[in-house]
Amino acid sequence: MKIDRASWEQWLKSMGLEKDLIEKIFQSSERQGGSLPEAVAQAKAVPEEALIDFLSDATGVPPLYIQAVQVDPELVGMFPQKFIAQYRVVPVARIGKLVTLATADPFKIRVFDDVKRITSCDVALALVQPTQLSEAIDNFFSDTKKFAEFTGDQRADSLEIIREGDGADRQDVVQVGVEDAPVIKMVNFILERAIKQRASDIHFEPYEKEFRIRYRIDGALRESFSHALDFYPALVARTKIISKLDITEKRIPQDGRFRLELKDRQIDFRVSILPTYFGEKMVLRVLDRSGIRSGLDRLGFTEKPTSRLAEAIKRPYGMILVTGPTGSGKSTTLYSILNSLNTPEKNLMTVEDPVEYQVEGITQTQVIPEIGLTFASGLRALLRQSPDIVLVGEIRDGETADIAVKAALTGHLVFSTLHTNSAAGAMTRLMDMGVEPFLIASSVVCVAAQRLLRRICPHCKRPATIPDDVLRRCKIPESELKMITVCHGEGCAKCNHTGYLGRLGAAEVLSIDPEIRNLVIQKKSSNVIHETAVHKGMETLFENALGLFKSGATTLEEVLRVTSAG
Repeated sequence: MKIDRASWEQWLKSMGLEKDLIEKIFQSSERQGGSLPEAVAQAKAVPEEALIDFLSDATGVPPLYIQAVQVDPELVGMFPQKFIAQYRVVPVARIGKLVTLATADPFKIRVFDDVKRITSCDVALALVQPTQLSEAIDNFFSDTKKFAEFTGDQRADSLEIIREGDGADRQDVVQVGVEDAPVIKMVNFILERAIKQRASDIHFEPYEKEFRIRYRIDGALRESFSHALDFYPALVARTKIISKLDITEKRIPQDGRFRLELKDRQIDFRVSILPTYFGEKMVLRVLDRSGIRSGLDRLGFTEKPTSRLAEAIKRPYGMILVTGPTGSGKSTTLYSILNSLNTPEKNLMTVEDPVEYQVEGITQTQVIPEIGLTFASGLRALLRQSPDIVLVGEIRDGETADIAVKAALTGHLVFSTLHTNSAAGAMTRLMDMGVEPFLIASSVVCVAAQRLLRRICPHCKRPATIPDDVLRRCKIPESELKMITVCHGEGCAKCNHTGYLGRLGAAEVLSIDPEIRNLVIQKKSSNVIHETAVHKGMETLFENALGLFKSGATTLEEVLRVTSAG
């Protein structure tokens, strides 16, 4: 497997390089021991993608997009770090006695012998762009090294330290960066990393021989660490202590919360612990108060749904519902609206399960079903406290729905959420719960259905092409096809090579007017209500999301993923 000098020269000339520069590349290669791929990459005279394509065509070694591969720490652990650093290779797969190595230079013959000596395995190669390979090596070893530092210092007596403070004098606030036992530093490191990566959830998952930690970033789970299971009980115990949970109870689910201070920011964590076959699975929801913006104009919705919502919240009484699946940003929307209405002249009260964001100036009640404090009983008691604005965390049953509707009819502005796919579906959902149609028609002011779409990373945003027939299936008029600049993210270090960075909201807002009200009283289906609303000018969720695609903010794949249309 070799490429002669004449072939290299011919290819470099075809890429537009001058003769002097080509000669310099050959001289540089000789000084580096004959590695022409490295010399070409260092010269930065041709795109790395073109270099890999040339090498693949000439040698038959397949190219690989390494960011799409989950590197197995156990496989990498078979090789000394010095070996990986010297040869600039990453083991990406092993099947029986065959190990596949990712490399930017397929001509390092010695690597075959050394792998055979270290692992007794044969070698298959895959070609990776030099920059991507370096990032993969650096990223893997930076995380693994930190994890090894914490777990390597683990001693049996360190478990005694994590039980200190178990009692009445425990603190609610965790200070990141405190020098303490390895398990405490490990938990702090995991939490700090989650915040820096903009994670919304942290998943701790035990299995038979190891546990793994995954972060949910922009709605997608990404694996970050895995380690032998012997370290996991200490991790769970530490999390329970800072969450004020019972560290001796491992048979039943537990819920708790704690607050973390990091560089003058206060972030709340909601903790859910569930017993599983191999141990207790933990999920930590990250609740960053800075995410609650004051004012509808700062929520990130487009102008049409924002203006409809703005009109609705000016009403002195009535019910405003926000619908959507779990994780679609309903709570953030409602808290942002409440923040904008939070003035000394208004009495704002909530009943929630759980209280997600703690907001100064708003009276918040936590539902505790075990002692009879349900949404319904809490809402009944709350209405005797003379509230002006009420937030019901979620309408789950007919009793809660009935009380909320009647509260909206008796002079209160009521906000709540429902799990429905569309705005019109909220009407039939309330009917299914047993609320009389004339009460729904009289109380509901508007319903917003929302979703979150991933935003194209601005650092690696590039033009892309989508077949015209795909665009036509999305009902995009022919006249608009030429006006759309289709973009996608190529993937970079800033977005963790996903092509997406951050999220933005799409929404449809159904305003209740006399015609819609009449359809509700007649118990018409959600399809009839939806079609009537569209005819009267409502922008659907799909149309709103498609507008974000047309503006270049997101991709068509994201639009189709979250709206299930087209």
